[in-house]
Amino acid sequence: MSLVVGTLGRTEELEKLFGSLVHQDHKNFEVIVVDQNSDDRLGYLFSREWPFRLRRFHTPGVRGVCRGRNTGWRACEGELVIFPDDDCWYPPWFLSRGIELMSSSKADILTGRAANEAGHDINGRYSKVPQSINRSNVWTSGIEWMMLFRKSALLAVDGFDETIGVGAATPWQACEAQDIILRALAHDLQCTFDPSFYGHHKEFDISTQSKGRAYGRGLGYVLRIHKYGKFAEAMWVCRPIVKIGLSVLKGDLRECSYLLDVSLGRLEGCLGRTL
Repeated sequence: MSLVVGTLGRTEELEKLFGSLVHQDHKNFEVIVVDQNSDDRLGYLFSREWPFRLRRFHTPGVRGVCRGRNTGWRACEGELVIFPDDDCWYPPWFLSRGIELMSSSKADILTGRAANEAGHDINGRYSKVPQSINRSNVWTSGIEWMMLFRKSALLAVDGFDETIGVGAATPWQACEAQDIILRALAHDLQCTFDPSFYGHHKEFDISTQSKGRAYGRGLGYVLRIHKYGKFAEAMWVCRPIVKIGLSVLKGDLRECSYLLDVSLGRLEGCLGRTL
């Protein structure tokens, strides 16, 4: 198994991820870090001894999480590949559970969910039951750093679209996970979601986030390029508007502002241009 981590600007968070990998009950894996920092802030991590194979590609000046992922997986040696965020961490059974589910489901791509350390959902809506992924449920079937690929699946779809995702040189700053799953489905690959497969991350706090519009653009753009149609696009654009009414009743002006940004971003993505 290969774990490919693109990173920029973080240090302690990446160290926490490595710490969680030290305690994995499955030991046969490598970690590839694609370091996009212009400095050597991560040098101290690579000077340590770790009980797993660790490789570093230092690409200063290169930006974009999907560019980093593509650099890493094309150099990896594992038959199975996962792409941790540089600020997530995993329970000790994580890798072995992923291997078990890939084998039993015969999936080409296995997805899971983000959870707190009590196992409760965070940072998104997820199905409560295992399911094959399709165009309808792809939006509630996983998150980027909880997607385990057969390397053959990555080869079939030529990896991630580098024009989508955080750090891309476009306005479409999210939903690269849904995009790659939709392209895999178009290649008749088997994609499976299982809620028993989960990892950990800090919980998203909209009161401190300014990314609603950028992330909304990514979702709208993916709807557009995968031809979901005008009705579906309108539904996704209008959903946050409906929620704004509830936020007004609660007196939560921060949430109102965030939801408006999300709606405007989705509209821009559906149009294929910024306003």
